[in-house]
Amino acid sequence: MSSEEPIVIIGAGPAGLAAAIAAARAGARVVVVEQLDRPGVKLLATGGGRCNITNVCETGEFMARLGRQGRFLRDALSVLDARGVVEWMEELGVPTCTDGLRVYPASQSAQTVQRALVHRARELGVEFRFGAVVTEVTPVSRETSAFAVSLSWGGGAESLRARAVIVASGGRSYAKLGGTGGGYALARRMGHAVTELSPALVGLVTREDWVRTLAGVSLPARVTFLDKGASKAGVRGDVLFTHHGLSGPAVLDISGDVAERLAERREISLTLDVTPVSDGAVSSPTAGHAFWMREFSQWQSTDGTKAVTTMLAHHLPGRLTNVLCEQSGVDGRTPCAHLGGDARRRLASTLSAWSLTVVATDGWEKAMVTRGGVSLKQITPRTLGSRLIEGLYFAGEVLDLDGPSGGFNLQIAFTTGHLAGLSAAR
Repeated sequence: MSSEEPIVIIGAGPAGLAAAIAAARAGARVVVVEQLDRPGVKLLATGGGRCNITNVCETGEFMARLGRQGRFLRDALSVLDARGVVEWMEELGVPTCTDGLRVYPASQSAQTVQRALVHRARELGVEFRFGAVVTEVTPVSRETSAFAVSLSWGGGAESLRARAVIVASGGRSYAKLGGTGGGYALARRMGHAVTELSPALVGLVTREDWVRTLAGVSLPARVTFLDKGASKAGVRGDVLFTHHGLSGPAVLDISGDVAERLAERREISLTLDVTPVSDGAVSSPTAGHAFWMREFSQWQSTDGTKAVTTMLAHHLPGRLTNVLCEQSGVDGRTPCAHLGGDARRRLASTLSAWSLTVVATDGWEKAMVTRGGVSLKQITPRTLGSRLIEGLYFAGEVLDLDGPSGGFNLQIAFTTGHLAGLSAAR
């Protein structure tokens, strides 16, 4: 095989760019094929444009936060963990900062990261083919790891011979930013299984249409969905009401699990515990209920003439207090001293376990991540190489790997891209 034959990387997102840099640094010739007209487009949208590149979690905690598939990343994280990403960014000329958990470029701009990655790749001699779609990847023979990679663009076509191929084509999320899911079709044609795909880190649509009256309201809460296998502890974080449902970090973090279950049934029940975090985090609706009952008793003693909604507004957004009272069958104008025992119990129940029904997600166009992907059973975790075809590697969102918000998914992309690039170059 000619030493001039390149490693072909499909996709110029964060995983593809990380793979390109790692492989080129190891001395390989690298060609990156990207269907869009420029690299790193989805990267520019991450973290609301601020680019949450990673977080401060140690490897054990990082893997635990990924849940079902976290252990698969042990080898990859041993090569490039969160600290490694920060050091890598510094090497690229991108200083970082942290808010205590998440790590961002000091510039607070995703463009800084994108430009640094592309500049480094070009500096190392990486070649880019933009506006080109990979239509087929064909092993040349069983005896070698050479491939014929077929490209098409506009009215043209081209075939590249590659010594190795890295599929880093992303998932189905953010279709307008290149998330077409084409890598899954390529993987299937090469014999790889692809697990069921669902949108993740995505807003949820509720059956209750009154939520639109709260659009724009945000508050910390504990979100729990009631289903077999779901965590009873739920997820605590900010919740944002939208014109048709819920969003915000806490909702986004459970959305992948909810989406999976919505594929099997029409609706999923959620509860919100809006007991203020500042007054002590609660671990169950029972504890939240007890907290509010104590509050109501205190209000009756010290603020008996004030309306219930007035006192609730000390803990919750004003627009929310009337709705919560209505949902509890309580007149919010009632003076606290006149709030009867049954009304107090109903209101405490709503505040600690407010029930909502999810009927859909905001869909692929608004999903930040894909749940599901190329089955990890057919991937060697030590190299990210295919167990079926020598010289074929997978990295990033195309894999059946995803995590919560907070830098986990970009870390996955950088880590898997880096390892796949090194492995292919070797």
